[in-house]
Amino acid sequence: MCDRVSISSKIFGPSIRKCYANRFGRNKDSRLNSRKGIPKEWRSPTRLYGYPVNPVTGSVQKQIVNALYLGERGKASSLLSQIGCKKHMLSANHFVQILKYCALTPDPLFVMEIWKTMEEKGIDMNNKCHALMIQALCKGGYLDEAFNLMYNCAETQYLYPTLQKYNTLLGASIRKQSASHTSKCLDMMDHDMMWKDEVTYIELLQLAVMQKNLSAVHSIWKEYAKYYNFNLISLRKFVLSFTRLGDLETALEALRHLVTVAFQGRFTVKITAEEKMVIPRFDIPIPFFSNFEWSRPKKDSITAVPSIYEMGTGENNMDNQKVSVFDFNEVRSVGMVVGNAKNIPVMRILRLSFTDVIHACVRPKNHELAEQLFFQMQNLGIEPSRGAYDGLIRVLVKQRGLQDGMEVLKLMQQKNIKPLDSTLAAISVGCIKYLELDLAEAFLDQMSKCTSARPYNKLLEACDTLDQPERGVRVFGKMKQLKVAPNIRTYEFLFSLFGNVNAPYENGNILSQAEAAKRIKLIEDDMMRNGIQHSYLSMRNLLKALGSEGMISGLFDYLRRAENQFTPGTPIYNIVLHSLIEANEGQMAIHVFKTLMAGGYCPNDVTFTIMIDCCAITGSYKSALGLTASMFRHGYPPQVQTYTALVKLVLALGDFDQALVLLNQACIEGIHLDALLFNTILREASWKDRIDIIEFVMDRMHKEKVTPDPETCGYVFSAYVDGGFYNTAMEALQVMSIHMFSYEEIDEEKKMVFEKEFIYAEDSEAEFRTLDLFKDSEENLSVALLNLRWCAMMGSSISWSTNESQWFKRLSATNYSR
Repeated sequence: MCDRVSISSKIFGPSIRKCYANRFGRNKDSRLNSRKGIPKEWRSPTRLYGYPVNPVTGSVQKQIVNALYLGERGKASSLLSQIGCKKHMLSANHFVQILKYCALTPDPLFVMEIWKTMEEKGIDMNNKCHALMIQALCKGGYLDEAFNLMYNCAETQYLYPTLQKYNTLLGASIRKQSASHTSKCLDMMDHDMMWKDEVTYIELLQLAVMQKNLSAVHSIWKEYAKYYNFNLISLRKFVLSFTRLGDLETALEALRHLVTVAFQGRFTVKITAEEKMVIPRFDIPIPFFSNFEWSRPKKDSITAVPSIYEMGTGENNMDNQKVSVFDFNEVRSVGMVVGNAKNIPVMRILRLSFTDVIHACVRPKNHELAEQLFFQMQNLGIEPSRGAYDGLIRVLVKQRGLQDGMEVLKLMQQKNIKPLDSTLAAISVGCIKYLELDLAEAFLDQMSKCTSARPYNKLLEACDTLDQPERGVRVFGKMKQLKVAPNIRTYEFLFSLFGNVNAPYENGNILSQAEAAKRIKLIEDDMMRNGIQHSYLSMRNLLKALGSEGMISGLFDYLRRAENQFTPGTPIYNIVLHSLIEANEGQMAIHVFKTLMAGGYCPNDVTFTIMIDCCAITGSYKSALGLTASMFRHGYPPQVQTYTALVKLVLALGDFDQALVLLNQACIEGIHLDALLFNTILREASWKDRIDIIEFVMDRMHKEKVTPDPETCGYVFSAYVDGGFYNTAMEALQVMSIHMFSYEEIDEEKKMVFEKEFIYAEDSEAEFRTLDLFKDSEENLSVALLNLRWCAMMGSSISWSTNESQWFKRLSATNYSR
């Protein structure tokens, strides 16, 4: 590690660092020679980068480095050929300084020129040049050339494999995520019986994380503890590794060691020329074994590593500072140590590690631990970073709700800390969960940059749920404006949100179908531009949109595309069948059903119910009974939807008696009934002025405690009005409206609110308050209150006890003869 740590100071000296600081904008006051743009220290006739050189070749080396620095590659190559003309004077050492520059830059192409020149001139390679060449090639991404250089150079007295070279190759292979190069490097280290040092361990640790091999990480943790004392840098790496692989418990253990080491203050953290934090120390290699087939060690078996500490407990109050992950007596003394301005790198390591562990609490939703760690950072004198706030807010929003996350966000605002975009996205998703879409949009607008489509997809999903296509257009427009790349989930929601125009309120017509076709084409064109293919769900949503608009031709076109692209499956065929039934295309539905059966797909209960509906179009009761029997054979006992379809069929045949028989059978079988089954009979009875059937059906509905809906009220009320029974119509409407709340007794407080705010209210805003309930998806409640308000305006006295109603008593006495 020593060679890596001191690369900027021992190889190049202070002058080269000063030049590089100026080059990258870190030292604006560096004074360069006005003629050549090279610092004066570089032009010493006897020294190069502070090191003595041969005066004959040193001048050429200096000129080559100057030319490379100024970007004059042709001149550098020409000078390289000149240095090669003096063969009798040259050795590998004469290229060292140029190679050092190329390794730092890096400049792998010029290194290959030097390699070629040395081979042409017969100059033997030495270990120093060999290591620098490998370093330059690896940093430049030329792994194949680096391995060839390592493998093809014959071992001599001055050239032999070293651990530093292998560490360079191994690290470059891992960072490039090249499994073949990594495996090759490990095999070569095995073959050369190479040992390993702390750098090797860290590189192997990165490899284990890349492979998501938690067992290997534990083995490295155990073996490292056996041979080395933990330092700040190594512990930082282990904390990061355990958190990335989701081992929160061991990450906490490593974090505790890290805080302990920081308390002791025995290590000096330095910043290299590449802005990396390192701890210079003497490193003794140990034997190397590349077959990392470790098993995860038990907690008590980790050598030289203390067992996991006991977590403290405390209330989840942001102002409560009593929660302590570590010993509080140590915290007071250590807070002064790490709080010193001289330990800024130490503070940075601690802050990053605490933040990593807090972020690791998000996936398991461990909000209590996240809060404890957040408090502990403050106890240690470490100001939480934006990342720490981000992790805490995300886990709070996920586990405890939006309010707690908002409280922490307010704390950030008080401290003038700008939240990360991921923080705003998490808050926005939390707002969407509670259907606070305006607030969710406001948080998304505050994001400076968004790389993930997830928060926008969540908002589009909410727009689809609440049927707000206008907001959906605005959300997708913001995605385009911010250049947020949509994914397939985006398009799935777009097809569901914009694929149809009139549904569910009106049937499709020529204008709406043309508009729907235009929208679908625009969405698919955008998918094509982003290189995204249809998913199963996007195709389902598209077919559903086409069916709701009655676009039968387009429906079959996309069904064929689905059959060619992937296995459609029964759900997609069900969508097509349902759309055909809605369009009264019975023969087409039968054809598709036969295609489904011929394709080897197994129909489900939805398929059979749809086909029984189809029998209502064809008028075949016998076929419906056959389908019902087939349902039993496939293991699907009839449900309420099946009975509704059968009732619709027999009513289409004009058989009220059989409809009531089916209704009684459904009630006897104890299946979960809904208002749609009863409404199917009520609708037909209302059209044919069969009040006797209406009262029988309503009696069964009350006995089964099936809540009426607005359609129920409409059919019953219309039947009585058409028959001239106006008082009975008002009484029935009042009873049904009260039952729309609940069949259970309504408490007195709710009754008072309903009467004062909605039913008897005389202010002009009363009806608007009632209509506002529609926005909260309280349709039944809103309609019931409007009905009761209208009954009160017509002079009826509202009685919350429906059992006292004469109409309700007469229903129980109804005895319809079937």
